[in-house]
Amino acid sequence: MALTLYKEAYLQHATTEGSGLKEPNMTPIMLAGSVLLVCLGSCLSIPIPVEESSELAENDLRFAQKYLSTLYSSAANPAGMLRKSANSVTAQLKEMQSFFGLDVTGKLDEETLEVMKQPRCGVPDVGQYNFFPRKLKWPTNNLTYRIFNYTPDLSAADVDRAIKKALRVWSDVTPLNFTRLRSGTADIMVSFGKKEHGDYYPFDGPDGLLAHAFPPGERIGGDTHFDDDETFTNDYKGYNLFIVAAHEFGHALGLDHSRDPGSLMYPVYSYTETGSFVLPDDDVQGIQELYGPGNRDPNPKHPKTPEKCDPELEIDAITELRGEKFIFKDRFFWRVHPQMVEAELVLIKSFWPELPNKIDAAYEYTQKDLVYIFKGKKFWALNGYDILSDYPKKLHELGFPKTLKSIDAAVHNDASGKTLFFTGDKYWSYDEETMTIEKGSPRLIADDLLGIGDKVDAAYRRGGYIYFFNGPLQYEYSIWSKKVTRVMKTNSLLWC
Repeated sequence: MALTLYKEAYLQHATTEGSGLKEPNMTPIMLAGSVLLVCLGSCLSIPIPVEESSELAENDLRFAQKYLSTLYSSAANPAGMLRKSANSVTAQLKEMQSFFGLDVTGKLDEETLEVMKQPRCGVPDVGQYNFFPRKLKWPTNNLTYRIFNYTPDLSAADVDRAIKKALRVWSDVTPLNFTRLRSGTADIMVSFGKKEHGDYYPFDGPDGLLAHAFPPGERIGGDTHFDDDETFTNDYKGYNLFIVAAHEFGHALGLDHSRDPGSLMYPVYSYTETGSFVLPDDDVQGIQELYGPGNRDPNPKHPKTPEKCDPELEIDAITELRGEKFIFKDRFFWRVHPQMVEAELVLIKSFWPELPNKIDAAYEYTQKDLVYIFKGKKFWALNGYDILSDYPKKLHELGFPKTLKSIDAAVHNDASGKTLFFTGDKYWSYDEETMTIEKGSPRLIADDLLGIGDKVDAAYRRGGYIYFFNGPLQYEYSIWSKKVTRVMKTNSLLWC
């Protein structure tokens, strides 16, 4: 009875041309999920288990309860969906913590709440709990789309370009073709709306849920909706429409969320480079499982997310920042905090949109509370997490020859006041006090730093040691004895 009433209410609320939505054709599982989202706000009133050490405000608890009921309720189990036992809430918390790689306790803590508050897609995360009751795909490779209305945040031309580019992300690696319609009903109807916008999956105002999309199918299948309470942009400010749209079109084509934090289909929004965007390998594998590969991939090298315990792990750069280690690899860095149980993998661009997608070297100069980041002939200075306004600067401003193209690694030695810069098989010594390169530089690494090899990929100092990284190995070098005291795998830095 409830399902029938829901569908009648939906049909009264939404018409094909009146709201940008097509007539719904949901499966019973999907309808059960819809009823669940509508009623859980009042049905699920039990307290959330909270970590004893946490001091969370009442509004945080309400927020967490709404997050779990929206994204982690068992819509695939209609008979049990209105259970009021604490165990069901604990199970939802564990499911969410497991998905995001958090400590699985079944209790709400600050770290879990922090992840919950990140802006994200409105499609549920776990396969058996989302809109996708089985593996769905379009029966044809020739699909149509229509932009039903526009956001005031961008010009119509900017929206058109973002949507077209987002669809091309998927057509580049599959046989899919997308044709735009200017009127009528398309396979994928794109629209912007606020709060309750006609499909009974209401948006929640600024931040929080950014957009959602329905899986392949007739009528409402494939439709993609954006929350117009957000600020959509074509750069790193606000929420980049291209990135949000490309993610949602993955759902419209049949993909679930990915647990890979480097994947486009990861549920949490992260800014990444858009001008030279290449679909990550995890997403390519997923979409080609549904539709197969296309005839020509313009970017055959698709980025993979690094595995911290890869025995052959090599890193690009490493630095400390106020006691926390930042370990850079490709377009990512790991944050390693002394009080953290696990290293956190983060996209560089999501933290510092102004920095390049990949960096060459980094070091901390504690006397000025600065961290320097190097890429090619440019370098940036950070105070805490903020980039100083008069950067980037050029390498030759430090005294390097203008012919020097890049730095491989850098490390500051507090004991001597000198910073060592490594390029190829040589190193340069830089005096931070006089801000000059020392006479005699560059010198051969093999002549002065015995035992670490003839090149350095990354380096950092801790106590009386400098740790030099060369391929999959790191060398613990004593500043006082000037000898290598230990040789370890690079991945041991990440507790592997």
